Formats: sequence, C-alpha cells, structure tokens
Amino acid sequence: MLPPLRHIAPQFSDGSRMALNFLIAHGGLSVCSVFLLVGLVAAGDYGIDPDERAQRQIARANWEYILGRADYDDFLVKAEVNERQLIPANRYYGVAFELPLLLAERALGLEDYHNVHRLRLAVTHLFFILGGFFCYRLACNLFGNRLIALFALLIFLLHPRIYAHSYINSKDLPFLSMFIIALYLLERAFRKDTVGAFVLLGMGIGLLTNLRIMGVTLFAATLVLRGLDLFYAGGGPERKRALLTGGLFLLAAGLTVYALSPYAWSNPVDYLAASLELTVNHPVVLYQRFQGEWLPSDQLPPHYNFAYFSITMPPPFLLLGGLGAAVAAAAGLRRPGRIFRNNRRRFSLLLLACFLLPPLAAALLGANQYQDWRHFYFLYAPFCLLAAGGLGWLAAVVGRRRRGPAGAYGLTGLGVGLVILQLAQLHPLQYSYFNFLVDRTTPEYLRTRYTLDYGLLATRAALEYLLASNPGEISAVRGPRQQAITLPAAARRRLRFNAANRSADYELLLPHQLEPSRPDWAFNAAYRRRLYNNTLSVLRPLDSSRMTAAAGAAYGELYRQAVAGEPIIRADYNVYRHGQRLTFVQENCPPAGGDVRFYVKSYPRPQHISETAPPTIFHNDRVRLGDICLAVIQLPDYVRGDLAISRNNLDKFLTTSPVWEEFYGLSAPGLRERIVRWRQGSPAGKAAAFDLFLDRDAAGRYRLLYAKRDCAPADYDIPAFLHIYPENRADLPFYLWQSGVDNREFRWLYYGIRSGGECLAVYPLPEYPIAAVLTGQAGVWEKSIYPPADPERLRAAYAALSASQPAARADFDLYVQDDQLVYLRESCAAADTAAGFFLHIIPEDVADLPAERQAAGFANRDFAFARWGGAFDGKCLAAIPLPEYPIKTIRTGQFVPGQGELWAAEVAVRW
Repeated sequence: MLPPLRHIAPQFSDGSRMALNFLIAHGGLSVCSVFLLVGLVAAGDYGIDPDERAQRQIARANWEYILGRADYDDFLVKAEVNERQLIPANRYYGVAFELPLLLAERALGLEDYHNVHRLRLAVTHLFFILGGFFCYRLACNLFGNRLIALFALLIFLLHPRIYAHSYINSKDLPFLSMFIIALYLLERAFRKDTVGAFVLLGMGIGLLTNLRIMGVTLFAATLVLRGLDLFYAGGGPERKRALLTGGLFLLAAGLTVYALSPYAWSNPVDYLAASLELTVNHPVVLYQRFQGEWLPSDQLPPHYNFAYFSITMPPPFLLLGGLGAAVAAAAGLRRPGRIFRNNRRRFSLLLLACFLLPPLAAALLGANQYQDWRHFYFLYAPFCLLAAGGLGWLAAVVGRRRRGPAGAYGLTGLGVGLVILQLAQLHPLQYSYFNFLVDRTTPEYLRTRYTLDYGLLATRAALEYLLASNPGEISAVRGPRQQAITLPAAARRRLRFNAANRSADYELLLPHQLEPSRPDWAFNAAYRRRLYNNTLSVLRPLDSSRMTAAAGAAYGELYRQAVAGEPIIRADYNVYRHGQRLTFVQENCPPAGGDVRFYVKSYPRPQHISETAPPTIFHNDRVRLGDICLAVIQLPDYVRGDLAISRNNLDKFLTTSPVWEEFYGLSAPGLRERIVRWRQGSPAGKAAAFDLFLDRDAAGRYRLLYAKRDCAPADYDIPAFLHIYPENRADLPFYLWQSGVDNREFRWLYYGIRSGGECLAVYPLPEYPIAAVLTGQAGVWEKSIYPPADPERLRAAYAALSASQPAARADFDLYVQDDQLVYLRESCAAADTAAGFFLHIIPEDVADLPAERQAAGFANRDFAFARWGGAFDGKCLAAIPLPEYPIKTIRTGQFVPGQGELWAAEVAVRW
C-alpha cells in the first residue's frame, strides 16, 4: 500500500484498499482521460478569441515564406477576407504550435470556419491536458507521493480562467503547457545527468522559446544550474560530463529555435534581439480597465500582475501556493549553500524564482501587456508545484495526529470540489472568474472596474438565443459578427449583420458599450447575459413592435424630456441637450430607408485615452416609436470640451460621409473659436486649398490642424497620410528604426468633421521631439511642415551671443556655444532662409558615428530654418543642438537641390 493510504483509509477492506490504491497509482492518467472526454464535449460551447484569426494568418505567412511563395510583407496588406491583417511585429511570433494546426486543417480538408474553429479548440485543449499529465509526473518525482501529485494535477487543470483559455487561447496556453513539460525535462535531465536527457531538454526549451521568447527564462536557469555543477565538481570525469552535457544542451536548444523560426533563418541575431524587444515594448497599446480606471497597456501599475493574480485565483489554490512559496523560500534562506548541491531542493528554489522573477521584471521594465495576467499564465506551472509542496508540508506537520493527514487532504479535496462547482456554474465564461477578494454582489461593480469579457464570448450566447427564439426567421443584427463565424453554416445563414437597405431588428451591445453613454440598454433588453451581478452583453430590439411595454414607456419619457427644450442643432433630426444627455429626434420618421447611426466625438480626449488615438466617440442607433424616431447618447461627466455631432446613413457601414455634422462647445473657447484664431495668423503650410496649422495643447504637445473651405465630398473621403520624422529614431518602435519614419494614415471620418461646407481635422502628434512631418492625400497633394523652434531656447541663445565672437563668418555668422551651433544674420528677409541648410559634423573619432555614417566620415544633420530658427528684431537666428562626442570640424551652409551650394563655411571646434 502507498504510504498515504494508511492515514486516509485505515477502515477500508482489503479489496477497497486495492481499488483505491490502483486509482491513486494510475490517477494521473485516469483524471486526464476524464478531462479529455469532458473537453471534447464542451469545446463546442466556446466562441472565438480575438487573436485566433491573426494567429492563423501568422501561420499562413510563415508557411508561404517556407515554400518561397510570399514574403511576410505580403500579408501586411493582402489579408484574406474576414481575416485580421498582420502588423510588422507579428513576424516575431513563434509558429511551433500554429503551423501544425494549419497543416492539420489542410490535411483534413476543412473549409468551413466552424469546423476549423472546433479543430483548434480541441487540439489546444488536448495539449493543455498533456501539460497537466507532465505536471503530475513532475510532482511524483519531486514529492514521491502520488496523492499529492494528483492534487497538483487537479490544481493545474481546474483554474477557471486558465481552463477556459485552454480552449480559446492558442498563444498563452500552449506556452503554459510547454513550460510545465520543459520543467519536467529539466528536473529529469539533472536527475539522470545523461547526454540524451540534456539533448532532449535542449530541444524542449528550444520549442518553448519558439512559442514565446520568455522561454529563455528556463534556458538561463539551465545554464545557471549547470554552472553550479561545474563549480562544485571535483574535476576529472564530473567536470567533463558537465561541460559536455551543457554544450550539447546549448547546441540542441539553439538549433531547435532556429529550425522552428523561419524568419530567423536569414538573420538569427536580429530576430532574437527584436523578439526580446517585443516582449517588453509591443508596438500596439490598448487600454485596460483596472480598478475602475482605463490605463494604457504600457503604463500599468507595478502591482498589476500581482493584484490580478490574487483576485482571480481560487482561494484554496491561493492559500496552498502561498504556503508552498513560503516553505521554499524558508528552505533556501536556512541553508543556501547546501540547497544548491541537492537537485530536489534547488529545483524548489527554481520554481520560486520562475514564479516571482518574471512579473517583477515586467513591473520594473513597464512591459506592455493586455487582459489580466494572461501574458504570465506560464507562472501557473511553477505555482501548481509550489501549491503541491505546500500541501505536502501541511500534511507532514499535522501528521503527528492520527487523522491529521486525512484532514489536510479532505479539506483540499473539498476546496477542489467547490472549484469544480464554480467551473460548471460559469461555463463557458470561466475566463471571467473572480474570487471573493473583490465585490461580486454589487450590481455592475466588476464590469465598471475590470475587463470582464474582452473576447466577446458572451455575444455567442446572445446569438444562439436569437436563433432559438426566432425559428425560421432571418434577423438583421447590429453589432460584432466575430462570434457568428463559430456557429454552424446553417445558423449563420439565418443571421444578417449591418444589412443594407433595411433597419436592423436587433442590436448587440458589448461590455464597453454598457456605459452611461447608452442609457437605454438597461430597460430595452430582449436577452441579457450576466456573470455574477454584471451584464456582459445585451441583445436589444430596435423596433417598437418588439419592445416590452415598460421599454416603450421609458423611451417615451426620454422623448418628452427632450422636446421640452429647444434643439441645439436643427436638421432632419433635431438634437436636444438635457444636462449631459443628447437626444436625436425626428417627428415624422419615414418607414423605409437605410440604417441610421448618430455620433458624438469629443475634443480633446480624456486624459486616460491616448492623445494619438482617434477622438472619443459615442454612438447610438435610432429607435422607432410609431411615427417618431429617436436616439439617446449620455455623455460621461469627464466630457467637458468640444463635440462634433453627426448623423450617418449606414447602408455601407462607416464608408459614407455624414449626412450632417456640426460643432457644439461644452466649454469656451471652443474648437471653432481656436480655428478662427489660428486662421488669423499664418498657417504652417498651405497645399491644394488646405491650410495646415501647428498648435500646442494645454500639455504642450503638438497638434496638426487641417482646414479647407468649400470642401467637396471627395476631399473628405480620401484618406490623409502623415509621415513623422523624429529627432531621434530611438523614440520610434524598434521595427521602424531602420526606416527612421513613423508612417500613419488616417480617415477624416475619425479625426475630422465636415461642417458648414468646410473640412476640418485635428490630429494629435506624438510626444517625442519631431524634426519634420510630411502630410497630404495620396496622389492629390503633400506638404512638409517643421515644428517651430522653442522661443525660450532661441532667446537664451541670442542673449549668450553678446559675450562671444563668431567662430566663422559667411552669409550667416556662426557661433559655437557649449552644446549648440548658432546661426545669426543681422539683416534678414524670408528669402534668406528659404533654401535648405546643410550641416556636416566631423568627429574626432569616426567610431562615435552610427554604423551607417562611418563610411562617409561625418554626421549629416541637414535642416530647414523653420525647424530650428526664428526672427528677432529683424535678425534671423537658428540654434542647432550638437552631439555629445568630441567634434573636429563642422562644415555648413545653404543649398538648393539641383543647383548646388549657395554658400559654405568651416568651423574648427576646440573640444
């Protein structure tokens, strides 16, 4: 009999003990088999993760690249229909899991995405269960107790959030599964200490690193442990074996990563560096709701991961894991020297390091991450083993009592049972689980403080309800269609999204839309999907014939409150303001016509929203009440600035110009007043009848205003491009360093309005120092603009000239100050500064130059006078910052392209 049975089953008969002994002996395989059967049945209940189609596209891009039929860049602009387009950073994502999924899909001849989706769910979940089995095997090796190992397996498989992600998340969950497999291989390699075990470990960690570059944590851990073995080795055969196995491990790991990363084949060093950079500074910044605030994903508080981990972990697991971590830490502190010589003890310390160090590093580096702690789900692998260690320590401590171990195992089993019950209750939205450490009883508390349903899986249940409640009827739905593609083909054919030439029957609202800006969702719901006391999605009818009497009465009250006042805008729909609520009303609403949506754009955006993102947009569809059509938008209290209010026809969703659009100011001076003030001055540029103005907001950041009178629809519909050249290319995302320019294209629909026959748009520029911008409309016009020099800096440079003599004289007098080169012309007209200035800086040591400039032998800092200069009492003055390295000579002057130099001068610099 296994040792635990004498404690937990002393009263059993011999036959019962043998059965229980068999169950425990083969418990890992039995539990995994049960979970596999349940998983295959439950997989059909889960929707699609937002990243799924992009992950599939990444696999397609790599496969086409392997076959030599396409380069990655082809997929940046040629994404297939209904697929997300890729971004440059996606090329650094590993495909060791995605590529087999794609090949399996093609081998089986799956074409309907419903079947593709089911295959992906099943395989991802199967790999998760495989990871659980290796967790069980590793726990057996570490603790020598199959019952404790069985609890480690259950803890691994039963975390509610991770269980749901084990179906829908083909990025983070395969990495978690492979992480526990790699930990098993690591413990096995150091226990057996054979060449084969270390080669297999290298291959495993190479596969792990391909899945996500964070796999280098175990790569580094292996090198540290092998280095300790070398340090403690007495010499001779032991040292040689350690060197041999360590070297073969390095070779196997490197070759595996290289072989599995097609885009690394041409330049593996750059690929590895870019992958590491991507881990911390992902170029896509999203906003996360955390503790009631919307925060940019690259500016999350240091405690973000630890807080989310604490409030989303089942309490029994959290207690056992905390206990196990404390035991491992105490053992390491008590005898640190001895623990490094013992494989099992130092492995416990390694588990603790794997659990604590990655989130600490993310907090220190300010890593960009999204949606709870899912980027760190791999931490759950060492945590499960620490929790098993905590259970083992607890059973040993209470083992002095006759029923002590039975009580410890029984309480843990009760906790596991409660977690299983919660899994069933939350199905299939377990990934929105929170524990009792946060308020789950106050209505809508969680929804207004955390991101609950970022994957929009709750909308799938709403669509299933709609299909079940409307047999045989085709329903038009306004809202996201991403979950519809996971439904069977017959069900999809019964749904229409954004249907042209008819009004939608229903609208599907999402968690972020269930805000004060949509005051009608609370009383006009045909179906509501809830979790705890929080609403995740609402399906609401848009026709009064489908509404309840209470909803119709509530809309009628909103209408009466609105028309009691005077409209702020008169058009085909009059707009009424009642506090922060805007109501759009049409008295005699035509029965036919396309879908109509109303928009309110807020200028400026709230402080918690990125300044370089589109303005805050609030919208709503109209609702028909007999002959009256109305829509209601409730503006949040933080909206205090200017509003651009518009009405759009949506026969072609978001592709047509507004029917009308007007400014309305909630504060003074409003945006229109600022536009008038700008126009009284001189524009920064002028092209194709567009006036371009450069302005600073209250925080000192630049904004670019586009304004054109007598604006035709074609002027409004053509997208604008904007090329931003930074003073320091290091301010750009890493994948733009080579080009040195931030290329942006935007639609006037998002950043501008067309009001009173004129086009207006305001684009906030990035916060980093900008040397120049090139903007325009492709094939129509373009214009270069230079942010003006800081007046205070110019004034200080001018004041310093009175005590110095020119270092050289030409058309401009040249002065060398401590950190800048100053140009001064006493008598100056606009023509004197119209030509470009060249500036070549020759260093004392060519090695100080960037690599691409070392062959030329000088730094090229050509500039336009408008960027660094200004006028003082009829004088022209410019001040150019100089590099910090020692300078030998400066050569500068003015030139005209195609004509040559107008003047030139050399300045010898004494450093």
